[in-house]
Amino acid sequence: MNTQTIGFIGGGRIARIFLSGWARAQQLPARGVVADPCAGTLATLKSRFPMIETTADLAVAASQDVVFLATHPPVLAEAAGRAAAALRPGAILVSLAPKFTIAKLSNLLGGFARIARSNPNAPSLVGAGMNPIAFGPALTAADRAIVAAVFAPLGESPEVDEAKIEAYAVFTAMGPTYLWFQMQALRELAVSFGLTAEEADAGLKRMVCGAARTLVESGLTPDEVMDLVPVKPLAEMEPQVLELYRARLPALFQKIKP
Repeated sequence: MNTQTIGFIGGGRIARIFLSGWARAQQLPARGVVADPCAGTLATLKSRFPMIETTADLAVAASQDVVFLATHPPVLAEAAGRAAAALRPGAILVSLAPKFTIAKLSNLLGGFARIARSNPNAPSLVGAGMNPIAFGPALTAADRAIVAAVFAPLGESPEVDEAKIEAYAVFTAMGPTYLWFQMQALRELAVSFGLTAEEADAGLKRMVCGAARTLVESGLTPDEVMDLVPVKPLAEMEPQVLELYRARLPALFQKIKP
């Protein structure tokens, strides 16, 4: 991965997460360029990652080997249009936004077709990401290997059909937000009950990972898994929580579908 130069069009959360994950794994690119119109955003990134280059000139980031289109969907079309002229013929562009298909991106980029899409998730920051990737037909096996190597220090990056990218956006990309506030409440309560912070953190990690593995690996039905623990202090609240999932997430999925 160190042999590839990387450009980010957009210096927000995703750029920060990726740079943090690469730095943690000691796998920063040979050259990293982040372009963003906000001087404050760039200054914050530069203070945390002094080895990167920051610029307000989108074309500089767009002229690297692998270019991440890391803007919000409302401004993606404009950013893609401005990037088109600066893209090298052999570059690979990776879009990190839902809703914009590879075909639509290619049109916005004036016919440039060397495109992949991913919906990364925040645990990439600690090398535990789930970053599904959809590759455009113009990318060769060698191109796909380059993209996979760029993502490798961040966690898992399975190749998926493009039609599933928005499902992963709601499921794995946004998924941590459904759980983090509950996990933090448990973490704080564990300390209030007398555990040390270190004991609480170790217990939380094992409990959350073990609970997920039990659900998907035990061979039991979901009802059988949920019956393994006889005392359920929050049982009376489960219908309300499930209703929130079933009402809000399908509506969100429909909103971000192409």
